[in-house]
Amino acid sequence: MVNDPASPPKLKGWLLMTIGLLAIVVGALWTVQGLDILTDSKMSGKQTWAFVGGAVAVFGLILTVIGERVRSRSKNNKNN
Repeated sequence: MVNDPASPPKLKGWLLMTIGLLAIVVGALWTVQGLDILTDSKMSGKQTWAFVGGAVAVFGLILTVIGERVRSRSKNNKNN
């Protein structure tokens, strides 16, 4: 397949990065609620949510890194 300069760019990796960033934000929110930093919630002060939030944030970080690697590989393959 010939690379056509007029063809639209492929958005490889963006979905993983978007989901990863969303998971980081949600995980951080759950963590601060579980640690009782953000109060007035049913999740506030529950240690379980601190652990679950931390795990979700780490999972989001992993997804973001994988998405960035997919993007960089796609760019490198396009240049070769």
